[in-house]
Amino acid sequence: MKYTKIVDEDAKYIIKSCQPEILLSKLKNKVFLVTGASGMIGSYIIYTLLKLNEEYKADIKIKAVVRNINKLDEYIKNNKKVEVIVQDIIKPLEIKDEINYIVHAASPASPKIMKDQPVETNFANTIGTANTLNLAKEKNADGYLFISSREIYGEPADGQELFTEDGPLGQVNPLVPRNGYAEGKKAAENMCSGFKEEYGLNTKIVRLAHTYGPGMSIYDGRVQADFLNNILHNQNIILKSDGSSVRTYTYIADAVVAMFLVLLNSEDMVYNIADENSKTTIKELAETLIKIKAEKHLELIFDIPKEKDKGAASFKNGILSTDKIRKELSWNPKFSIYDGFARTVKHLEEELKDEL
Repeated sequence: MKYTKIVDEDAKYIIKSCQPEILLSKLKNKVFLVTGASGMIGSYIIYTLLKLNEEYKADIKIKAVVRNINKLDEYIKNNKKVEVIVQDIIKPLEIKDEINYIVHAASPASPKIMKDQPVETNFANTIGTANTLNLAKEKNADGYLFISSREIYGEPADGQELFTEDGPLGQVNPLVPRNGYAEGKKAAENMCSGFKEEYGLNTKIVRLAHTYGPGMSIYDGRVQADFLNNILHNQNIILKSDGSSVRTYTYIADAVVAMFLVLLNSEDMVYNIADENSKTTIKELAETLIKIKAEKHLELIFDIPKEKDKGAASFKNGILSTDKIRKELSWNPKFSIYDGFARTVKHLEEELKDEL
């Protein structure tokens, strides 16, 4: 992850959307601990807090937890307000200082890792959540945010298009190793609920669906990553399915706006985050990316394998309803699929210019 002009613009947009005066009233002089600090979500949370420091003298201190310090942006590493903690989140966090807010964003997001390392994937969400919740309880934190996933809903019932926060959950087979991601997220959500009920901890949960933007890897095996990899390297996009699956794609800056709204302003515990206005098929997404780089004259090619990809989720359908967060917290995502992916391409071209 690299702090580019696009990222800087996004940080300013996030602050403006959440209203600087509200952010300052709750965050000035506070201490944040962010796990998964080198990932897309963790990095964007930290970038936003550092921008508050830079432009509004918020004096927020940040503890950035990472497994591999080499993946952490130099912009974050070299900031005097950031303390980098290098450790695996499945080990207990021993921190003497005060902590006001915790964002637990450490979790594999790559289907390849979920497939090849189901145990580690599960542990990041279960043991990692237990460790961060215990720390939040110990420090009497003002707030705790867990980054969950659309995958906890599983496969919808026949005829069911939308998943709502209080609606029925679909099926997730716990004996499929790759489902350690979904089952780990579900167990973590249960812990958040338990800590809220038993200890009065101010726990919040956001369920994301297909969030993308600067900071995402183009090598993690997800379709949007594969498509971006293709167009950045002047390759035709190859579809491994008929492309009819429907998804909603949410640009990272819009998603982070929602996260701050939930962490700081919400009364309830769990909220879906997905841009229903950016609903698209996989085929349409590929066509959009080809259009973004129209000057390369790339093509969409179908190459459907006979065997099912075991790294992919075992459930394909179901869109997250975001009526709750829109009505209760006035969340209104700004970036269309075209605009969001165009910004992502521009960022990646700057970040990877030595490789391309």
